[in-house]
Amino acid sequence: MFNSPAGGDPGGDYPANRDDLVALAKENGADDALVEKLSNTGTEQFDGPNEVQKAVFG
Repeated sequence: MFNSPAGGDPGGDYPANRDDLVALAKENGADDALVEKLSNTGTEQFDGPNEVQKAVFG
């Protein structure tokens, strides 16, 4: 979900709450549209990157 430019792990640990992931996305330079989508998901906690992707992109 939050891939670094080199394709490496951006450092996210799971389970993670939405607010922590929003902060991590901002730190990693995610664009504003992605940050907004993540911020507006109805999910409070994610067990892994696949859950984040599903919540943000459907």
